[in-house]
Amino acid sequence: MSQTAFRTHHATEVTEALVGQKVTLAGWVDRRRDHGGVAFIDLRDNTGLVQIVIYDEEVARPLRSEFVIQVTGEVRLRPEGNENDHLATGRIEVVVEDLKVLAKADALPFQVSTALENESENKLPGEDVRLKYRYLDLRRPSMQRNLKLRSDMTRAARHALEEMDFTEVETPTFIKSTPEGARDFVVPARLVPGSWYALPQSPQLLKQLLMVSGVERYYQLARCYRDEDFRADRQPEFTQLDMEMAFVDQEDVMAMAEKVIAAIWKAAGYEVQLPLPRISWQDAMDKYGSDKPDLRFGNPLVDLTEYFRNTPFRVFQAPYVGAVVYSGAADLPRRQFDAWQDWARQRGAKGLAYVQFEADGTLKGPVAKNLSEEERNGLMEATGAKPGDAVFFAAGHKESSQLLLGAVRVEIADRQGLLKPDDFAFTWVVDFPLFKPTDDPDDDDVAVGHSKWTSMHHPFTMPSADWIDRFDKDPEHAMSDSYDIVCNGEEMGGGSVRIHRDDIQDRVLNVLGIDPEEAKEKFGFLLDAFKFGAPPHAGIALGWDRTVSILAGADSIRDVIAFPKAGGGRDPLTGAPAPISDEQRAETGVDYDPEEDEQH
Repeated sequence: MSQTAFRTHHATEVTEALVGQKVTLAGWVDRRRDHGGVAFIDLRDNTGLVQIVIYDEEVARPLRSEFVIQVTGEVRLRPEGNENDHLATGRIEVVVEDLKVLAKADALPFQVSTALENESENKLPGEDVRLKYRYLDLRRPSMQRNLKLRSDMTRAARHALEEMDFTEVETPTFIKSTPEGARDFVVPARLVPGSWYALPQSPQLLKQLLMVSGVERYYQLARCYRDEDFRADRQPEFTQLDMEMAFVDQEDVMAMAEKVIAAIWKAAGYEVQLPLPRISWQDAMDKYGSDKPDLRFGNPLVDLTEYFRNTPFRVFQAPYVGAVVYSGAADLPRRQFDAWQDWARQRGAKGLAYVQFEADGTLKGPVAKNLSEEERNGLMEATGAKPGDAVFFAAGHKESSQLLLGAVRVEIADRQGLLKPDDFAFTWVVDFPLFKPTDDPDDDDVAVGHSKWTSMHHPFTMPSADWIDRFDKDPEHAMSDSYDIVCNGEEMGGGSVRIHRDDIQDRVLNVLGIDPEEAKEKFGFLLDAFKFGAPPHAGIALGWDRTVSILAGADSIRDVIAFPKAGGGRDPLTGAPAPISDEQRAETGVDYDPEEDEQH
């Protein structure tokens, strides 16, 4: 029982065991129904609904949706035939003896009723309206479930880590700006005019310092900040479950993370079979066209580069030719294949070549006439297609072609209904390259240094044992001790073994084009600390918003964050970001001019 000044029970605590007893409840009017002098009110609190019955019209008449009320009455069984098996409290009701209106509610900008939620999911207003009235949006049962799930997951993760002797440590929000692959949010330091704090993109350097400090097992639910161009599922502020361990290798960290993941999923009622499968980064790209492959379904990519080595078709005279099968799609109308071309162009491709195999195996489609007879005859076997299937092709630069086909593969699966949100397919992606070219960065990420190479993960990632002595001689092929955990085609998190030897760190920074003076300026405090005995250490961070959204089956991480930002980092609820007054601006020291100061 959860008795307080306003209630003796929550809604779903009112069960058949309380029939004949008096209870006091408090909550919101979810829905009202009038039946000839009798009013039925669905009373909602954060546990669910309970039906209350009001026989006094004078009492019932003022009540409207979302009024906050307190009721006292006797619990009774519902009349036979009036039970509601869809409700936990569907066999009982409370007959009101006393009712108080604790707060009235104006007409709502949109409905939040439990009864209407399922039928009105597609009738919700635009996201800006939902976020402007987020306190109403959060009343919806699905949003309440998401927040409760997030809380349960956090509790489970903490418990699992504490059982493994981890120590929770909070790291600062105001730090020095360091290069970590994206732009920093910066804050003017009023007491030191002309100087700035940065908000941490992650606690990466700080948790490594904790390893030097002797905190051998650290974790934190860390707030992180990145000033990146807005994307649909990206937030300027986000949360990581951050973990780091000393005197461990990659296998130790992955085993630890698997226990945490299993505990998190168990909190939501799912059993995760350990150990989790693994795939190399190269195999993931070759088979699935993604470094975060969705393994809820098969249909791997087919490499046809050798098959078309001597092709007369100019488009396929490329460094790479790949394909993916669209089963049962040969009879789709031409307009649907034309729509696929638009779909591909929206992703930066010139188009999407395709062929169709009719029921008798006859090849048709725009590409068919450009192939040699030998190529046409062997194509079904080479692609693994069957009569009635279609096949999409991509040709050109290997990685960009694979990424396009990987997106096609997932889109096909979505159209075929194969992406079930409550099926969870985990995999580790391992054996990542240590570096990637700076002329092919990930969208708007900012490359650090002044080299043709930037870090695949970050500059403190340890080269794999096979590459320790030669990674700087062949950066294009150098491999790292790093690992990502993927679920349902989403990267939940990633980590690596860290560099703890200054000679290796110096060589990595040299490849990145960061000279000793620049390194000293940007993260000298970490390099200095390593001179005083740094243990071998490694770690991982789970993107907490992403992890919750996967487990919740949410379409967006914004649906599992209490107060997220909208497009461009705007907050429709509070109006942030907003201008500040001239007086505030002067106080911050944002316009501080050291030369002007010297003149005075």
